[in-house]
Amino acid sequence: MTVELNTVYVDQIAPMACPSLDETFRMVGEQGASACIVLHEPDAEELGDVAVALGLHELAVEDAAEGHQRPKLERYGSTLFTVLKPAVYHDGAEEVEFGEVHAFVGRDFFLAVVAADPRGRQAVPRALHRMSGKPGLVTAGPQAQLWALMDSIVDGYAPVIDGLEEDINQIEDQLFAGVTGVSRRIYELFGEVVDFQRAARPLIGMIENLHRGAEKYHLPVELQRRFRDVLDHVIRTVERLDTFRQLLQNALTVDSTLAAQKQNDDTKRISGWAAILFAPTLIAAIYGMNFTHMPELQWTWGYPLSILAMVLFAVVLFVVFKVKRWF
Repeated sequence: MTVELNTVYVDQIAPMACPSLDETFRMVGEQGASACIVLHEPDAEELGDVAVALGLHELAVEDAAEGHQRPKLERYGSTLFTVLKPAVYHDGAEEVEFGEVHAFVGRDFFLAVVAADPRGRQAVPRALHRMSGKPGLVTAGPQAQLWALMDSIVDGYAPVIDGLEEDINQIEDQLFAGVTGVSRRIYELFGEVVDFQRAARPLIGMIENLHRGAEKYHLPVELQRRFRDVLDHVIRTVERLDTFRQLLQNALTVDSTLAAQKQNDDTKRISGWAAILFAPTLIAAIYGMNFTHMPELQWTWGYPLSILAMVLFAVVLFVVFKVKRWF
């Protein structure tokens, strides 16, 4: 386990770094301080020790230890447990990489457990340090740290959205340019958009639940405004993802239609050439039967006339199919 951030607020003033978690727990218990802690990939035993010191519910601790949780917000008594999914878009691979952050918010502590963070180990501590220049938020307590974390993660969704939009625009250009492999690219990108929706959409309900409990759990008005701002960003993100999903579904439909049209055109060409070759083949087959009584075989002009008929039929059929745009 790595302790990425271990800060204590005494009387809700400027943060003070603590040398150890034990000292932090002592100050929280004895001096009425408020703690902000970020742990990076703790094992079950280490997380269990912290949970005992902070009085965390065993079910929430079990979820944090196991990982691979969906985004959610749950309340256990006076402690709020949230699961958030930071995201990064890798343009070369056209893949959205998701991390996982579990946050515990109590009356006098904020604990973030970083199971995975694609933006790097320092991303969560940097997000929480954004409060340093906002003394009005520091006095709001640990709930302000939850806002800072949510706000940072949602802000990180913007470049992911831009990357997806750029690739979707490229797909639309490739669809009508006859580029091979577009179907697979559309399908894979569609999967990334769906995964992103699963990470972002639950945030809407989570923040709305926070607002519904604002009065009961004493959420300051200024913090309510800031959560509303995060909610607005999330809604815009989800709406754009819905648009991307529809565009990719339409692109799959168009790609299937173009593929069927190309197959139909190929079938027309094959049928046309088969018809063109059929007429000469029919004439050659008739006069190749070598019956004894076939007057045409004795004609002086029989051979050149049969060749002329073969060529004439072929040319006429070729012109007809050309006019009908089969070739």
